[in-house]
Amino acid sequence: MRVVTTKQMAKVENMAEKLGVSKKILMQNAGRKLAERIMEISSKEEFSVPENTNVVFLTGSGNNGGDCFAAAYILIYRGYNVTVVNLVNLPSTELARECFEILPERVKIVTGWRSEDVSAAIEAAKLDYTTIWNTDISVLTQKKELTAVEKLILSEKNRITDIRNAVVSADILVDGVFGTGFHGQLDKDIMSVFAIGTGAYRVAVDIPSGGDGSKGTVSTGIFKADETVCLGCLKFGMTQYPLKKFCGKITVADIGIPKNAYNVIEGKREYYRIERNSLAGFPPKRERDAHKGTFGTVLIISGSSSMRGAAVFAVLGALKSGAGVVRLASVGKCIDTVSILAPEATFIELESDDNGFMRCGGKTKEILYDAVKKADSVVIGSGMGVTDDTMEILRFVVQNAETPVIIDADGINCISKDIEILMDKKSEVIITPHPGEMARLLKCNSEMINENRIMVAEKYAEQYGITVVLKGAGTIISDRCRTSANHTGNAGMSKGGSGDILSGIIGSAVAQGIPPYDAACAGVYMHGLAGDAAAEKLGQEAMLPRDIISCLSDAFRILKEKQGS
Repeated sequence: MRVVTTKQMAKVENMAEKLGVSKKILMQNAGRKLAERIMEISSKEEFSVPENTNVVFLTGSGNNGGDCFAAAYILIYRGYNVTVVNLVNLPSTELARECFEILPERVKIVTGWRSEDVSAAIEAAKLDYTTIWNTDISVLTQKKELTAVEKLILSEKNRITDIRNAVVSADILVDGVFGTGFHGQLDKDIMSVFAIGTGAYRVAVDIPSGGDGSKGTVSTGIFKADETVCLGCLKFGMTQYPLKKFCGKITVADIGIPKNAYNVIEGKREYYRIERNSLAGFPPKRERDAHKGTFGTVLIISGSSSMRGAAVFAVLGALKSGAGVVRLASVGKCIDTVSILAPEATFIELESDDNGFMRCGGKTKEILYDAVKKADSVVIGSGMGVTDDTMEILRFVVQNAETPVIIDADGINCISKDIEILMDKKSEVIITPHPGEMARLLKCNSEMINENRIMVAEKYAEQYGITVVLKGAGTIISDRCRTSANHTGNAGMSKGGSGDILSGIIGSAVAQGIPPYDAACAGVYMHGLAGDAAAEKLGQEAMLPRDIISCLSDAFRILKEKQGS
């Protein structure tokens, strides 16, 4: 699925206007789609009769509020009880103001904002929402004369009461306060409104207020939606956590943007959410006269005496995802273990140092050179350790491989110690870091990575001319000109070994002739799909990485069913 950034969406809307579809028409279409979705939701609930359904819109002063006003106009004439709570100010854009001013009198309007003068007075009096709300005003209402502070408290208490009564009365609560341009932190007043307890079905317009549509980060107190009606196109930040978990179910509404309006962003970085239909080339069709050579050779350089499981998982990931030949180059003790658990593989024994890690001495380079030349893809790094020898092995492979190289785990840690390794590559390189490994590459902390996942993946891919697979919930895949986000997988996969399987699957896809970027997308999607199948069978708590491997067959079956093959 093609998705866009918030900046790209603005350009597309501007181009739509040049093509004859005005922003007014787009707002009216957005309001109509939003109203239709609200009516669909209402029809499925106990309060399905419009006259018994209270729809409450929380609105801001921008065009997101305008979309809500357009929807409110339609719903009031369909018999719904409609309330609009302006939380920021009166509409400030011409379009939103026009939609607001034509609302019929039957729409209840609640003034939910406070003026700058009132805000300044509250700050000067050292009052806050909680203090005002907890104040018993019954005494104040009986007094003949009130102090300035008491008048302020009484006015604010009435304002807050009106907002709370509206929110609590809602059967469907719609958030149109802030749009996709929001960044930073919500103010405490709006946070307190979003936190009001209600059993209403909560709908966000385009994006939950408090979410950053560019980064996927969120403000404290963000509106937590049961459903988000995304207008025109899915925004890429909504594919990322933590924002994604506040979106609830995401539906994309067609608001009438001409297809050729999207031409304005052609030639720029393209954004996608990986879908089954986008993997039409994977797995490749297996003709009856095919043989093992048809499906490629994967060379895996992995493991050590103390980390044999990493090699097991990488090898099985490659074997179970369709590779014709899988060869493991590792130390003897590791090979002894893998040969029992994956006898279908073939093996190249390398010298071991005193600690059980691969040595680069003797004939190692000669052996690896021959193996690399025979491979259709090379997977390197999982469990091999970070030593002077393993760093030299990685450097040698990158310098000599003419087929794509997938670098994982300790291979990435080796690069973090000597980035020049990437500068001498002969072929395409894919790296598969988790946030901690990415932080080591950039000499920063994981928090910075998680707050800037999209930018980090893109900039690193551009700088070194590689494909970056930044793992985590909503794994991001970026190369020089494309960025995709994955939506398969679950928290049960958060166990050591899962990433090793992924590197094997990607290596297998590359060996079978899938271009590196597409192979990375296919590998990530299938890895997550197998993880979902394992979670369904065993539960997230009990599933293990080995169960992901076992469920790859289920993943391929599901994929083929959905692709119609």
